[in-house]
Amino acid sequence: MRKITYKKSGVDINKAEGFIQAIKSDIKSTLSASVLNRTRAFSSLFSLDKSAYKDPVLVSSCDGVGTKLLVANLLNKHDTVGIDLVAMNVNDILCVGARPLFFLDYIACGKLNPKVMVDVVKGIAEGCRQAGCSLIGGETAEMPGMYKKDDYDLAGFALGVIEKSKIIDGTKIKEGDILIGLPSSGPHSNGYSMIRKALSLKEQKELKGQILAPTKVYVKEVLPLLDKFDINGIAHITGGAFYEKLTKILPDGKCFEVDKRSWKVPEIFRLIQSRGNIEEKEMFRTFNMGIGMVLVVPLNEGQRLSDYLQEAKTKFYRIGKVICDPKRKIIL
Repeated sequence: MRKITYKKSGVDINKAEGFIQAIKSDIKSTLSASVLNRTRAFSSLFSLDKSAYKDPVLVSSCDGVGTKLLVANLLNKHDTVGIDLVAMNVNDILCVGARPLFFLDYIACGKLNPKVMVDVVKGIAEGCRQAGCSLIGGETAEMPGMYKKDDYDLAGFALGVIEKSKIIDGTKIKEGDILIGLPSSGPHSNGYSMIRKALSLKEQKELKGQILAPTKVYVKEVLPLLDKFDINGIAHITGGAFYEKLTKILPDGKCFEVDKRSWKVPEIFRLIQSRGNIEEKEMFRTFNMGIGMVLVVPLNEGQRLSDYLQEAKTKFYRIGKVICDPKRKIIL
């Protein structure tokens, strides 16, 4: 009778162990003093410094990278999608004013390719360093039959903390507030199903650097602003873009008036629009169009914040304002 082993079934435990050893130094480079080293524990442990908060609130996020992974596989470039994974989570946490504390990842694949997976984890570790958070755990699942041999998928989980009295939830947004847009690094991690349809394989290869540019991590840019300025709302422009993610933070009776001429839309978006014959509204509800994060600030803080950003050499655009409108919409 034929003997079945886990390896013959498609799962190589020894290869997985080798992969874990290969990524240890990258993971270690992200760890803060709050991470407790308990090697025999089945879970990761993090000690929250409660003395820094009167009433700490934990803030969580869970997200993935989506079909950008198909492009990464197609172009055989895997060292930046890990940054995307971290950014998609920590940027959301940042939107309520929270500081990211730690991150965990889940990697699922058809067949473990250590070289590819090491590149992915190197990216995750780099994203955590950019966000100032610790990569404290993860799971790699080799699942033949569930995924094709070279396919893999990523999910990320982040936890942050904020003082309860300092939570930013959009309720303070008022008429006259201005919108400060922070530039994106490209399409970030949204709209790739459309990108793959609009651009030929040749164009995707030629534009590899722009298409696979990692999602910008805004943590170190935005966190210092929260102690210096009144910020009434923060929006991470991801799926749904301006029509969903920006309006999400609007209180009833308020509307965003956005001036599309206030920033130069990067050429990559215009090329996608042209090749796919895509309507302008569809572009602004799918892509960030060059604006990855938006800060809503009181009018009297606008100039002071602008001066600060200029001094810090942080690129920004003043892209619009808040007006009254019962339909709670966006005007582009």
